[in-house]
Amino acid sequence: MTLVSAILAEAVADGSAWVGAATVVAAILVPREALEDRRRIKTLFLLLALHAVLVVVAGSLAAQGTPGASAFRAGARVAATFVGVAALGALLFRTVLPRLRVRTPRILQDVTIAGATIVALLLVASRSGLDLTGVVATSAVITAVIGLSLQDTLGNVLGGLALQVDDSVQVDDWIKVGDVNGRVVDIRWRYTAIETRNGETVLLPNSVLLKNQVMVLGRRQGWPRQWRRWVFFNVDYRHAPPEVLAVAEGALRDCDIPAVAKDPPPNVVLMDLAEGWARYAVRYWLTDLAIDDPTDSLVRQRVFFALERAGMRLAIAKRAVYVTKENQARQDAQAREEAQRREAALSSVHLFASLPEEDRTRLAASMRWAPFAEGEVLTRQGAKANWLYIIVSGTCSVRVKVGAAEREVGHVGAGEFFGEMSLLTGAERSATVVATSRVECWRLDRAAFQELLRARPEMAEEVAGVLAERQEELDDAREDLTQEAKSRKKAARKRDLTDAIRSFFGLEDERPSRV
Repeated sequence: MTLVSAILAEAVADGSAWVGAATVVAAILVPREALEDRRRIKTLFLLLALHAVLVVVAGSLAAQGTPGASAFRAGARVAATFVGVAALGALLFRTVLPRLRVRTPRILQDVTIAGATIVALLLVASRSGLDLTGVVATSAVITAVIGLSLQDTLGNVLGGLALQVDDSVQVDDWIKVGDVNGRVVDIRWRYTAIETRNGETVLLPNSVLLKNQVMVLGRRQGWPRQWRRWVFFNVDYRHAPPEVLAVAEGALRDCDIPAVAKDPPPNVVLMDLAEGWARYAVRYWLTDLAIDDPTDSLVRQRVFFALERAGMRLAIAKRAVYVTKENQARQDAQAREEAQRREAALSSVHLFASLPEEDRTRLAASMRWAPFAEGEVLTRQGAKANWLYIIVSGTCSVRVKVGAAEREVGHVGAGEFFGEMSLLTGAERSATVVATSRVECWRLDRAAFQELLRARPEMAEEVAGVLAERQEELDDAREDLTQEAKSRKKAARKRDLTDAIRSFFGLEDERPSRV
């Protein structure tokens, strides 16, 4: 027998062609996006190469009549068994079943392939003339020895198999086990890998997961993955609970906060009546479980600034005592400084800069301090709110909804004002204004301005001119008019606004008393 014919005979006897074909098909059809799949394909080709080498050696020895060919032949068949079962398993679990939308846990795949490999090896050994009686007889003893010596390891293996089969814990779940809180990134035979928010990877033995209580965060039947968070704050008893609840809930529902679900919406509840303050809690649903603390921080900022605008300060512990020596002179100095800040802000608005000092002082005394956090909505297009904002610091984006889209048409910053149309005519807000940084401003309400207009009715026409100019800027974002058309439209609008202001403040029958 020639060398080539001997090698071919060995290849045919060992099924090399079928094994090679299965490996090539698996390499073509099995997706290799995942690192694990690339490793499997690489292992298949390495085993196939080993099988080919053993076939060549066995054929060479058989052609020369040299003893030892049977040992290499047995090795070639063992390698062929491993390659064939692994290739068929890869095709089944990574190609066929996924296309049928059947998901199988990794451990179940490994158990099936391992069991099939053992059965195939026994069949190959039987066909090769190996007597398996002794192996079967001693299997019970071997099993007992392995079970006693590897109790913990077997417990982890069986635990991992149970976790994957019943889907109680899945990859990408956020879980809490004791002090460990993080996302499941892998479930292995021995352990489950959990990545924490601190950049750590905790390897929990699977037996620990089976023996302890495991909390799967954000998983609820029939709902998307959302985790309810609690943010607590305290307010003293000077402010009624219904008022506090309304202010805090309004601040959270009127503006978009990243990772805070719209449905269900955030809500605020009264949790406790403690010594010196009432304890409240913001409850909201977190959509991105990786950013729990940063989102809590944003929620606290919204509540803080909303309470500040409403004149409600957070409570401090009663045991903290602050002693300040107060006298009438100090109080008068503080009042003068506050009045100067108000008047300075009012004077920066050219609409009020020409007012007599007496009128400006009276108007400034009625203003309220209104701070906003970045991202908060100061006013929304279409809303009704009869007040004007004067910005002291920070910047805001002015946005107008055109159809279904919202376009940015400008910015307002320190020294500027907005909301005059609603203040003076009662009209709905014509644009949405959103804080793009921390914003501090004063708020002027309708009642104070009404007193001023009754004293100086001629201001209605002056104010109408300013309103007409600002309305024209917003219209430019929607329309494309010639300069002549814009002038005519501005004049007509000024007349209409003058009439609207007089009507809104009840000045129809009054005429300017001075110029």
